[in-house]
Amino acid sequence: MYHSITFGDKNTWDNWHIVPTSRPVFNPPKQKTKFLEIEGGNSLIDLSEALTGYPLYDNREGSFEFVVMNDYKEWQEAYSDIADYIHGQKMRAVLEDDPYYFYEGRFYLNQWKSDKNNSFITIDYNVAPYKTRTAYSNSGDIVLSGGTTSKEFTDIFYGKAPVCPTFKIETQNKKGLTIQFYNRSLKLSVTKHVSDGTVQIPEIVFYGDKVQLYFLATSSGTVNVTCTYGRL
Repeated sequence: MYHSITFGDKNTWDNWHIVPTSRPVFNPPKQKTKFLEIEGGNSLIDLSEALTGYPLYDNREGSFEFVVMNDYKEWQEAYSDIADYIHGQKMRAVLEDDPYYFYEGRFYLNQWKSDKNNSFITIDYNVAPYKTRTAYSNSGDIVLSGGTTSKEFTDIFYGKAPVCPTFKIETQNKKGLTIQFYNRSLKLSVTKHVSDGTVQIPEIVFYGDKVQLYFLATSSGTVNVTCTYGRL
């Protein structure tokens, strides 16, 4: 194992023959915090989760250093190949050591340096705080027969990241349906009537151990609920 990274569709070993100088790990994101100081009082008021009910994070930032293996291509050719492909580009990156998740953001060529034996190259990154599973976690189709149909979702469908799910709705009479949503962790209760088709509802957020959905339809049909699976 070379502990390689795949940037977009280029693998650091297979395409460029560079090897990380240490096992590559994306740095954890810094939490966004807000503390309010009260004059004449002890401590501070923590407002970090006041608007959302869950923690928010900045992007992950850091760098990877690679050693350029000798005898594959000239250093200036290797440098140009990597710079042309990666510098300033937005793409996904997958660690060989964590192949079921990707990180998405911008990557930059930082510097090239050499000693008497090897050349080294540093790649910087600025990526989203949550890593995302390489395949969507999908609930499958929920069959409607008219009346009320309920479905409980646990975090095995959407991970620890807050998710706004996608609904694909098909009803026999093409009149849509009413969605009732409950999230006890965030104290959310939402009721919306939606038409047939594919839709996201910003007020519906999957977060916590489980959430509950009720579908009120006047005819038979199906609802497919798709959520991305993300975690820190």
